[in-house]
Amino acid sequence: VQLQASGGGLVQAGGSLRLSCAASGTIFSINAMRWYRQAPGKQRELVATITSADSTNYGDSVKGRFTISRDNAKNTVYLQMNSLKPEDTAVYYCNADILPLAGITLAYWGQGTQVTVSS
Repeated sequence: VQLQASGGGLVQAGGSLRLSCAASGTIFSINAMRWYRQAPGKQRELVATITSADSTNYGDSVKGRFTISRDNAKNTVYLQMNSLKPEDTAVYYCNADILPLAGITLAYWGQGTQVTVSS
């Protein structure tokens, strides 16, 4: 099982980006999916969570600006980021609780995608 994140880049303050993270492999089911971020010199921060029932939760710093969603048919989670600020600059990681066809549910991580917001 692998998670592949994409969609990062350089954007001006006030702009938008959409991150994607696709899970691949022999997957039976995916429970919660999440986005984290880590800025230089800071701890990794939970940005947003979406459950298998499409319930969502956001960190206080991104509420009203970011939207997490998922496409279960594609095993993909998205993060729509609007009104970006320089303080949103970080490496963004996806994370998902995945039950493989053979095995137990484990938390998997994507490789990270850089988001840089210029002022």
